Amino acid sequence: MNTVKVLNKGQIVIPASIRKKYNIHPGNALKIFEYGNLLYLVPPVEDPIQDAMGCIPKTPSMSKALLKERKKDFSQ
Repeated sequence: MNTVKVLNKGQIVIPASIRKKYNIHPGNALKIFEYGNLLYLVPPVEDPIQDAMGCIPKTPSMSKALLKERKKDFSQ
């Protein structure tokens, strides 16, 4: 895990290894999201659909669980 310090103006320096890995260059706009106590920095992507493919695990199948629940609702 990398650690960064916040500078006087609220700026942080992203370590070079991470900038290279995610192709972040000076002038790029990063999106920042807050979820609970976590902050997410999201680098720019050329094809967000392609980059999102495979991020949801195939198992366990949520659709199977939902269909099972629905069948219970209808049988009552």
